[in-house]
Amino acid sequence: MKILALNRRAKFDYEITERLIAGVVLTGPETKSAKAGHLSLKGSFVQIKDGEAYLTNAQITPYAQAGPYLPQEPLRNRKLLLHQKELDKFIAVKQAGFSIVAMAAGLERGYVKIEVGIGHGKKRYDKRQTIKARETNRELGRALKNRSVK
Repeated sequence: MKILALNRRAKFDYEITERLIAGVVLTGPETKSAKAGHLSLKGSFVQIKDGEAYLTNAQITPYAQAGPYLPQEPLRNRKLLLHQKELDKFIAVKQAGFSIVAMAAGLERGYVKIEVGIGHGKKRYDKRQTIKARETNRELGRALKNRSVK
């Protein structure tokens, strides 16, 4: 899958236990805009309404060459295409108190797909541990790099 957009904040804010790839229903201009990279998943999540999954808060910038005849809403809810078994799993997970967040968007065989993560929110101390581990790995990498150069 060729990555079009990432939700980097989702890895930091949530402890992701499982990932799924879902199709997303887009209009023609939205698809062209997404393929051009004008897609943001910042703060986006999945809602379950009437037994269907919808991607909420994902922003797709209006396609400039579409013209005024097709109205484009950047922040509208977009339906996710899932098998019934996956949809039932999402409903059960939501009832159990887990969160469903959009992790990445990409192209797969010409179709725009959304990678969805299932997990729960991290506490503040979990986030501090993540930051500390990242900084330790960065310092270790720098030390190894400087040592090998000499």
